[in-house]
Amino acid sequence: MKEIVLTNKKNGGLALFLIIVQYLAAIGVTVYSGIMLEETNGGILNVITLVIGLVWLCLGWIPLLGLKILKPQEALVLTLFGKYVGTIKEEGFYYVNPFCSAVNPAANTKLRQSGDVAGSSGFSLAAVDSGTKSEVAVPNLDKRISLKIMTLNNNRQKINDCLGNPVEIGIAVMWRVTDTAQAVFNVDNYKEYLSLQCDSALRNIVRVYPYDVAPNVDTTGDGIADEGSLRGSSEVVAARIRDEIQQKVSNAGIEVLEARITYLAYAPEIAAVMLQRQQASAIVDARKMIVDGAVGMVEMALERLNEKQVVDLDEERKAAMVSNLLVVLCGNRDAQPIVNSGSLY
Repeated sequence: MKEIVLTNKKNGGLALFLIIVQYLAAIGVTVYSGIMLEETNGGILNVITLVIGLVWLCLGWIPLLGLKILKPQEALVLTLFGKYVGTIKEEGFYYVNPFCSAVNPAANTKLRQSGDVAGSSGFSLAAVDSGTKSEVAVPNLDKRISLKIMTLNNNRQKINDCLGNPVEIGIAVMWRVTDTAQAVFNVDNYKEYLSLQCDSALRNIVRVYPYDVAPNVDTTGDGIADEGSLRGSSEVVAARIRDEIQQKVSNAGIEVLEARITYLAYAPEIAAVMLQRQQASAIVDARKMIVDGAVGMVEMALERLNEKQVVDLDEERKAAMVSNLLVVLCGNRDAQPIVNSGSLY
């Protein structure tokens, strides 16, 4: 389906003026014909003009249905007896065939996105019966399609990463309609279609990455292990999600401008275990740094004692000194000094 943009219909002001003039003329003709019938007691011409005036007064509202008003970044897809006739996209006051009907299957679809706030374009009726209040939703009659950039924020999903760890992730997708004919006629409901494709693309991409950097994991598909991860490569992951969504919704006349990860965390059932794992990893790294520093300090102490010839230590005493220094430097608590008042040997 190819979009046809109608640009020669922006004459709503003139059409409204002519309709009002015709209505006034019909009123005048009806009144004049009624007076002449009363005065002349008949006359076929007066009867015909009276009938024409009454018919126009009864059916003259039909041309008013062809008046359409569009604000900036809005569009109307028009069909005539089931046939697509075109789309009006520019702002202005239009007049089209009054029997044309606007089509927008997603007019009543409300997703978690900008522009889809409940009650913004429709309304509800409240009724009170026996002390209880109930609301009846009235379908949205506005069939205009928004061409603005919109933000879709789907619900968070629980997905297993490439290591099998369940993670919760949410994304925000910025999108807009670029081809109204494809959006209306190629898919049943372009908003729901986009939402489902976002969920599908998110699952496909997240399953390729680990939550954190892991060894021997290939996230690019080139057969070489890399350091890609959901937490550390969020920009790359978001770009791949955006490209995946765009491939799936291009036939629906939708352009995906950007995708961003808005929430990322381990699932609650393993969050505590993963926190302990991260803490253990941090403790191991800290201990390694402490031991490296302690060994350097002991080595420096032995070299300085040897250079200054402060004391002559045999190998056994050196081993004891090294042991004591490592205990002091690597201990979790401050060392308690013990003063030896006797002989060293």
